[in-house]
Amino acid sequence: MKRILASLALAGLIAVPAHAALTTGATAPDFTATASLGGEQFEFSLADALAKGPVVLYFYPAAFTPGCTIEANEFANATDELAQYNATVIGVSGDDIETLDRFSLSECRSKFAVAADPQTAVMDLYEVENPEREGRAMRISFVIAPDGTILSAHEDRDPVAHVTLAKETVASWAAANGHAGH
Repeated sequence: MKRILASLALAGLIAVPAHAALTTGATAPDFTATASLGGEQFEFSLADALAKGPVVLYFYPAAFTPGCTIEANEFANATDELAQYNATVIGVSGDDIETLDRFSLSECRSKFAVAADPQTAVMDLYEVENPEREGRAMRISFVIAPDGTILSAHEDRDPVAHVTLAKETVASWAAANGHAGH
């Protein structure tokens, strides 16, 4: 049966998803990556961030492009609200760290970190590399609970939708776990 399905897929007779990003309920893979916050480079550790609270991990195609700029601006606007629940925001792209130094200052407004993933190691862990644009991430966001469980996984071209869903998911998690905003 597997051979038949594989043959049909190769022949283009059935659709096979080009990617299989992690889904709600899965365990988020741990990672460290070189990141920039306010133009200052550091090593971001997912495990360290989760020790403080939930993490909003979002992947975006490229710094300084229109959609990615909107998304960064919106996450910068939402950072204080998310911080009420001890949530950390981290953006990841295939850009080099020097580009992200500038992006973290201008578009992220020094409110949250962005990590460089030019070798796509983190993208590979989360299965989010764009199959049509090698080295670039799809626009997808994850909200991860402190225990490492993915609370939401959202793929959408609309950059604002990611921020809205992240805020709703973090607030819902906080209410369900007795973590009122402060």
